[in-house]
Amino acid sequence: MNIHKIIYFLAIVGALIGQGQEQTVGLFLNTTAAAPGYTLFAPMSYNVTYLIDNNGELVQSWSSEYRPGLSVYILENGDLLRTRIIQGQLFQTGGHGGGVEIIDWDGNLVWEFDYFSDQYWQHHDIESLPNGNVLLIAWEHKADATAIANGRNPNMLAGSQQPFGFWPDHIIEVNPESNSIAWEWHVWDHLIQDYDSSKVNYGVVSDHPELVNLNYPSGPNTSGDWLHINAVDYNAELDQIILSVHHFGEIWIIDHSTTTIEAASHTGGNSGKGGDLLYRWGNPQAYIGGNSNERIFFGQHDARWIEDGSQIMVFNNGSGRPGGSYSSIDVITQPIGEDNLYVLDSNGIYGPDALSWQYTSTPPGDLFAANISGAHRLENGNTLICDGPRGHYFEVDSAGSLVWDYVNPVVNTGPLYQGQEIPTQGSAQNSTLNRTFRVHRYPTDYLGFAGHNLEPTGPIELYMNTHDLTYLPDKHSLHQNYPNPLNPETIIPYDLPENIFVNITIYDLLGRQVKTLVNQGQNAGFNSIKWNATNDYGEPVSAGIYLYQIQAGTFYQTRKMALLR
Repeated sequence: MNIHKIIYFLAIVGALIGQGQEQTVGLFLNTTAAAPGYTLFAPMSYNVTYLIDNNGELVQSWSSEYRPGLSVYILENGDLLRTRIIQGQLFQTGGHGGGVEIIDWDGNLVWEFDYFSDQYWQHHDIESLPNGNVLLIAWEHKADATAIANGRNPNMLAGSQQPFGFWPDHIIEVNPESNSIAWEWHVWDHLIQDYDSSKVNYGVVSDHPELVNLNYPSGPNTSGDWLHINAVDYNAELDQIILSVHHFGEIWIIDHSTTTIEAASHTGGNSGKGGDLLYRWGNPQAYIGGNSNERIFFGQHDARWIEDGSQIMVFNNGSGRPGGSYSSIDVITQPIGEDNLYVLDSNGIYGPDALSWQYTSTPPGDLFAANISGAHRLENGNTLICDGPRGHYFEVDSAGSLVWDYVNPVVNTGPLYQGQEIPTQGSAQNSTLNRTFRVHRYPTDYLGFAGHNLEPTGPIELYMNTHDLTYLPDKHSLHQNYPNPLNPETIIPYDLPENIFVNITIYDLLGRQVKTLVNQGQNAGFNSIKWNATNDYGEPVSAGIYLYQIQAGTFYQTRKMALLR
């Protein structure tokens, strides 16, 4: 063990002793009332996606060259569909991504699609469709002059504070087979404004709830990010798309049955309304005007249909909520009428008048996520909630009682040791480096798991053998290294259920020994070893695929990893 490892080891031990080794991460509660299944999450600061069982044990992980940007899903064939962050100079604000990729169960990249330039940039969320295509949210760039020419009040542009213009959102549908755009919808085609009467889109905003007021929200923008759409979901029965529009405090529903030409117009599709808004809810002030007394959503995320399609669930972050900032999970029942169209009330406002269900913590301020976060209804009627800024995932029943509780143990450097304090996210209040955009629980009989090994391999968090002897693995296991691909170093975790002599060696694809990492007796526990991409002589090795193998008594296991240079 070199001096750097000794210092790191002593620092960890000192931290754990100083904290009395209280639990800080991992599984805190798992009751029989929790919905059976496997929970998927992608720490925002790290490039590995994890799947755990209800005991908080890892059953699968996928490595990428990129951090998520931001959502991830498991497809029905077992592949991982994930967004990825591409660093650049434009469109650099909360939620920026840049592309999507599909990684198979064995960790192989099978598809990638980048969608970024100085004119457009993918962000936040994606949605897989039944036909195999993928919906993406993206910004598109409009020059200030273009915004003004369409009726934007010049005093409401970012100007010198943000040199990159005005960013309305659009939705594209990508065909992975052809890497082409099969359908698209642009909010820019569905505008109204009452500022400049010389423009063709001038009109009475309250007479047109199907259109989007170009001058809402009022007041100057400090960036070009006008709408900040942060969630997309699809209803196959209705062939409709729901969007969460953060800066408007609204959810919108649009018709997906249109052609791209119809989506740019006001006619066509099953609704006969083209790409106009079919429904909006959460903040009537955005289209009726008046005061904000009827506003419900404040900085919301993760709008999605509950499985039967009759209700919608939203994580209402609650930033700036009257009476104090706190988060809630809100459910509404859609006022859907004949022909799957939505009904306005006598005041020209979309219903319902009240929520169908709501969860808040006790007291309410105990759950306040200023950004990101999400929630979704599980098969047994429970609700899985992600307090994103703190990387805290928990499940409540219909009465709001806690039945499952887990804290993400992964930060920007990888898994923490149990008992370590979770580092904060810069100067941000109530935000830690284990933050997570959202999580998803898949039932045990989900199609994507068919034929795949879901044997648990122990917790993700690490344990110090010299201090924690209360929780030991029940079998030998060699885990996937992280990060993978690696450059310039990686960590290889492994589990020992007994005190035993261990050998861990790295080989190239020709079977030649590259480096022996471990060759000694070790105590039972959850272990890990670092490899710095050198051989037995301390010389850097070339880029490529390498194998690493553990031998512990009669137990052998081999995995592969990729080295980039």
